[in-house]
Amino acid sequence: MTGEPLRIVIPGGSGQVGRLLAQHFCGQGHAVTILTRRPASEAQLWLEVAWDGVTPGPWMAELEGADVCLNLAGRSVNCRYTARNRQEIYDSRIVPTRLLNEVIAGLKTRPRVWMNASTATIYRHSLSEPMNEATGELGGNEPGAPETWNFSIRVAKDWERAFFETEIQGTRKIALRSAVTFSADKGGIFDMLSTMVRRGLGGTNGSGAQMVSWVHGEDFCRAVDFLIANESLAGVVNIASPHPVANREFMRVLRRAWGVPLGLPAPAWLIEIGCFLLRTESELVMKSRNVVPGRLEEIGFRFLFPDWPEAARDLVTQWRSIGR
Repeated sequence: MTGEPLRIVIPGGSGQVGRLLAQHFCGQGHAVTILTRRPASEAQLWLEVAWDGVTPGPWMAELEGADVCLNLAGRSVNCRYTARNRQEIYDSRIVPTRLLNEVIAGLKTRPRVWMNASTATIYRHSLSEPMNEATGELGGNEPGAPETWNFSIRVAKDWERAFFETEIQGTRKIALRSAVTFSADKGGIFDMLSTMVRRGLGGTNGSGAQMVSWVHGEDFCRAVDFLIANESLAGVVNIASPHPVANREFMRVLRRAWGVPLGLPAPAWLIEIGCFLLRTESELVMKSRNVVPGRLEEIGFRFLFPDWPEAARDLVTQWRSIGR
């Protein structure tokens, strides 16, 4: 694509990652529209337009003639996997993706690129073998894997299937298999982990051998830019640092970045109790995500923060500069 300002539409973009991208794109002079169930009443750098992710409506006009669609719609997985929550998690991803397929296919002037959120969770639990797009093994059938892990993998597979099931002429499709994105925003995963560390609770989780795949927020935005610009690239793309780290090292580095020498470790049984009380699932910290960005590196993308120590220090510096 040219260096001219782009029209970028972000369905489901009202969460942490969506706002991170909106700020990034607006800072580059692009015109950004977020499609959301609850448009903000206060002034923003970007436009917010109402949609429900289920039915066609006036919001479709935002996609007509847009350059980029970046669909992030999906209910948070930070909850207990009750029957109701599972259905909401599943439907909130599959239904909007199929709706967008229908709507975009019917436009006169379609977006040249459509990126759809996916997840690095789609790969199997792996302590030693890195998972790239070419040789990585998808999960779902590992002996002894918790049923909740298999549910998450089923959602991810069906999500990508719903995305790719319709070929749209003139629109390049990319599924973003993203690792956890770390930014210094209030209420994000980095903010939550940092609060635990500063309170002395940032020790090893479980055995500590499980791998943590992560990406610095700035590199996530830069990777999306890179994919927009590379017009020959389509299909699935891992967005993760090239250097995942074991949980014990991940937490040790984060403690060091905050200047906290010790953290109370949490054995697996205690994590299960804590997750039950906090109404979330242990998969978020116990599954080993050993994901690497094979395709991004093959086509020349260079990470500003390939290693966790530098990323952690930068995020702590940003967090402190923002103030709380």
